[in-house]
Amino acid sequence: MKRTGKIDSIIIITCTLALVIFGCIMVYSASKYSAEVNFNDEYFYLKKQIIGVIIGIVGLTICSFINNKVYKKFYWVFYFVGIVFLVLVFIPGLSRTSYGATRWIGIGNFTIQPSEIAKFCLVFFLAGYLADGDKLSRVKHILITLSLGGIYCILIMLEPNMSITMCVAFTLIFMLFVGGMRLKVFGIMIVPAIALVVALIMMEPYRLSRIIAFIDPWQNPLEEGYQLIQSLYAIGSGGFWGVGLFNSRQAELFLPFSESDFIFSIIAEELGFFGCTIVVLVFLALIISIFRVGMRANNKFSAFLCFGIGAIISIQVILNIAVVSGSIPPTGLPLPFISAGSTSLLVFMSAIGVVLNVNKQTKKEENLYAIK
Repeated sequence: MKRTGKIDSIIIITCTLALVIFGCIMVYSASKYSAEVNFNDEYFYLKKQIIGVIIGIVGLTICSFINNKVYKKFYWVFYFVGIVFLVLVFIPGLSRTSYGATRWIGIGNFTIQPSEIAKFCLVFFLAGYLADGDKLSRVKHILITLSLGGIYCILIMLEPNMSITMCVAFTLIFMLFVGGMRLKVFGIMIVPAIALVVALIMMEPYRLSRIIAFIDPWQNPLEEGYQLIQSLYAIGSGGFWGVGLFNSRQAELFLPFSESDFIFSIIAEELGFFGCTIVVLVFLALIISIFRVGMRANNKFSAFLCFGIGAIISIQVILNIAVVSGSIPPTGLPLPFISAGSTSLLVFMSAIGVVLNVNKQTKKEENLYAIK
């Protein structure tokens, strides 16, 4: 058991550092042309990414030393902190709008994306709430949990941010399953949930346009279908081995958001199917190790923390790759540890620190038990 825990920590640290270093390389490759054109500095996005990595390492280090039992005492605080962050995006003067979406808050040149922080706040809350007694044995508590999580989803949806809403919703459902929700209850909930998704799509014309573009992007290749078509061009031209690092054609202002939401398309173009497979395997090793730490945890709260963090990473990776490959309708969602974005780097790397602390506390308790 001790050796297994040590191996998992090594795998988690190694995979995380490998992904963030690789992310810096790919952010530079995907953005050097646009950065030179727009900012007269091909290293513009790379510099920001390196700063994000440094801040992320600090967050990871600090969280790896904070005993996870401290989080449990304040799990309701995490819930309201997340709510506060999500509400801040609607305050004039503090909010930042881009491409019709108000998803950021900022002062001067400093901006953060509250939804990135809020989704992890919800995980901390759910871990504490579900660990506090047998909550999911009664439908009443399931409805309360869904309602509390639903408030997060509504606030994120109002930004609007469909992608993070989906990530939060899937994480909520996953944690309910882990917490003991029965399949029968899930079956009862699935019909109104599907109806709600359809209603949300119909409420905003741009979402319906994205659905149509997903079904047939060539129907409107210069507008709604443009980004997906360029992404498919990038993936298709990569073949098995790719066109070579720093040799992307689509990154030359053809593929929008190539350094962020669609960076996996550039990876596919430059490193091919082989490179994509390696990236997916690294993510897989990281996620499996996180779940293994959760399964070995000596208390429910620590286990739920790891399961929730592992779920967010898994869901976000799956959704990102599905979007850029045209498997689901386009929606903006960064690839964890790799896409450009300091807020994303900080929260994901800090979450890794939390997992490392859970593993460390588990090993300490095992050692104490062995001595006794």
